[in-house]
Order: sequence, then C-alpha cells, then structure tokens
Amino acid sequence: MTDAELAILELLWANGPCSVRQLAEIQQQAGAPTQAATVQKLLERLESKEWVERRRDEPVMRFSALGNRDDLIGQRLQSIAEQLCEGSLTPLLTHLVKQERLTNKDRQQLKQLIEDLDSKKKGV
Repeated sequence: MTDAELAILELLWANGPCSVRQLAEIQQQAGAPTQAATVQKLLERLESKEWVERRRDEPVMRFSALGNRDDLIGQRLQSIAEQLCEGSLTPLLTHLVKQERLTNKDRQQLKQLIEDLDSKKKGV
C-alpha cells in the first residue's frame, strides 16, 4: 500500500463512508491539494486490493473501508516477517521490545496479552 492510498484509508477510518468529492475536500482542508480524479484512482486501487468497497445504492457513490488499522498492521507485520524472518514474528517482536521505547504500561499490556493467550491455550 502506498502512502497516498494509506492517507485515503485513514480518512475513511476517521470519517466513515465518503464520496470521492468529500475525500478530496477533506484532504484540501488539511492542506493537501488533491484532485477528485486522483482520489478516484486511489479508491479504485484500494478497491482492487479489497481495502475499500464501493456503495452504489445511493445517488452519490460512497466508499467504505473494509479492513481496520489492526488488519493492516497484521498484514504488514506478516509480510515483513516473511521477507526478513522466514515467516516468524518472534524476531520482529523481540526487536521491538528491546528498543526500550516501551513504557511500563506497554510492558504490562504485553505481559497480560501473553498470559491471556497462555490461558486460552490451556483452555482455562
């Protein structure tokens, strides 16, 4: 996914279903001069990648995001793991944790996540 496609997807996540014109106006208000034709092309690419759907049941065509941010993060991490780590997420996670940018709250959340996953595995 390109940066321009991601920007459109983020607008859909933040604003819900939008028309091409609405998306172009939102981008212009944010200081990014954008043509409706450019937005249309980006939406077509996102639609072909199955990240947005086109709603044709209204007078003005509207687009909605199909996936959420977590879906995109998961897809990107898995892609990086396949490219750099033979499909394993462990080296990626280890690197991120060792960066020391984790707050105590982040660490607690990670510990809780691991405990929850272990409990589910054991059927508790």
